Amino acid sequence: MAFARRRGILVLVPSAAFLLMLLYLWNTDSAPLAPSRYLAGGGTVLHQPVQDWQPRPEFAFWSQVPQHYPPSAVRGLPRGKPVRFPRVQAAKFPAEASGTRRRQLRERRAAVKRTMARCWGAYRKHAWLADEVTPVSGGPKNPFGGWGATLVDALDTLWIMGMRAEFREAVDAAETGINFTTTNIRDVNIFETNIRYLGGFLAAFDLSGDVRLLRKAAEVGEMLYKAFDTPNHMPITRWDWQSAARGHKQEAPGSVLLAEIGSLSMEFTRLSMLTGEPKWFDAVQRIAEAMAAQQDDTSLPGLWPLAVNARSAVFNEGTLFPLGAMADSAYEYLPKMAALLGGLLPVYRTMYEKAMDAALRHNLFRPMNPTGEDILVAGQVRVEGKGRYSLEPQGQHLACFMGGLMALGGRLFDRPVDMDAAVGLVNGCIWAYKSFPHGIMAETFYAVPCNKSSPDARAVEDLPCRWDEDAWKLEVLRKAGRDAQGKDAAALAAAADAVIANHRLPQGFTAIPDRRYILRPEAIESVFVLYRVTGAEELLDVAWDMFTAIEKATATELANSEVRDVTSPEKPKPADSMESFWLGETLKYFYLIFSEPDLISLDEFVFNTEAHPFRRLVA
Repeated sequence: MAFARRRGILVLVPSAAFLLMLLYLWNTDSAPLAPSRYLAGGGTVLHQPVQDWQPRPEFAFWSQVPQHYPPSAVRGLPRGKPVRFPRVQAAKFPAEASGTRRRQLRERRAAVKRTMARCWGAYRKHAWLADEVTPVSGGPKNPFGGWGATLVDALDTLWIMGMRAEFREAVDAAETGINFTTTNIRDVNIFETNIRYLGGFLAAFDLSGDVRLLRKAAEVGEMLYKAFDTPNHMPITRWDWQSAARGHKQEAPGSVLLAEIGSLSMEFTRLSMLTGEPKWFDAVQRIAEAMAAQQDDTSLPGLWPLAVNARSAVFNEGTLFPLGAMADSAYEYLPKMAALLGGLLPVYRTMYEKAMDAALRHNLFRPMNPTGEDILVAGQVRVEGKGRYSLEPQGQHLACFMGGLMALGGRLFDRPVDMDAAVGLVNGCIWAYKSFPHGIMAETFYAVPCNKSSPDARAVEDLPCRWDEDAWKLEVLRKAGRDAQGKDAAALAAAADAVIANHRLPQGFTAIPDRRYILRPEAIESVFVLYRVTGAEELLDVAWDMFTAIEKATATELANSEVRDVTSPEKPKPADSMESFWLGETLKYFYLIFSEPDLISLDEFVFNTEAHPFRRLVA
């Protein structure tokens, strides 16, 4: 399918000739992964870039757009002998020893694959080369530029699940059917384009070795690099690409979200590693160096504020410090960059350790719960003055990634305190899933923190956390904006009970601002990572309960849909939306947790924030 010409947008005319592709043995589910192209020897990392990676001439538009502000120098990738990190994955997986359990895992894997096949079939039939399929009405939807977001996001999932015929067809379609010189949107979201498209093509190449995928990655990389063509080389995160294509000068914005500017490093670095072209690594390393230089000077030292100034490269002004939405992946990429580059840039470990020390002290809290479970939730902190911090005890599905992050960082950098926190955070998300009537966590919620009055007073694990129903109900009333003054205990209890019933609040939850489940992956992501790190067999059953609950609540005749309200006693109503991360992330993590531990081993791969696995540089 060709992309339609759109008004006011440059479109390149494809040539009739096709470049010959490399042939690979991929006809069976057991086809081997492509070999690593990075070898260590003689104390030096021998970078061996892939040959013939340049985009085809008809798709090379962005590399030919002149730069207004070329950097005076471009730093190269680091060289040296990779650090020998501790083993990430558990040495033993008890589940692998049981023939009964192995058969059960095969059945669970097959169930996940059936869901993937159903959703892929719906996309192929009703929205081929569009960004998304609407899973109820069965039409195409293009929120991410119309560049086939679901197709690209799902490439590595298809490969991992052994769906090789579907993979080949998708690669064929992507090679000529996705054109990054035309789109129906004015402003390109650099972050989303980077993690879905650039990440998707790079991971699919790392797994399959099909050089066409690296060429498509380079096309995306050339386009995204143009967003860095500003006086100070900071990127424009919501980018008017038509203006740039016409040769107009650009300037980075005064306010950008931390996650959007801080989560470009893995993809740009991997592209430089594979192509040998250092400009992408140089571009993102400038951001990392600015973040590192200012990390100790924020109003909550160790963490960066939610919004930063790209125009002046100021990353230390602001008073709100979340770990979840709009900040999350900036922290996620710190240990992952250390792993990706074999520890050759120690700054990423340093930044991670400072950030987690601050998060442990300020952001993580123990929510009071009726069964007394020893759990943690990642909240957000507002700085109210020098040394004065206010914890907002909000839980987010997005913030569930923190458990996996701290498990990975704790293992890589031998930090037992991070491993302990990882277990608490994963259990906190499991608790939230189990607390709701359909076994699925809501998008956001509030709880009563045991350390509410002074989040930085002591280590969270030292604080007692006993269930107090009266304290819970008082907080329910406060969050609902009800006045508790002058009311006796019976009146307060009655008023709280009414709010609890009307708002369908499970015990321990004080408010649920966003009741949706949008097919998010973060909870199963952290359950998967913790399983691979610890080998804890009970996590397999937790994952299966999550999968069956999600499938039951979200399955449609065509695919799976975001649902509007997981607190509803009836089956939640679908919202007719299935973002590409359902196939790219959620189903991938469900499949992998039920697979053999050496399939995409965490000692060989590191996932970007869209669950695309990149090969690590290892000693």
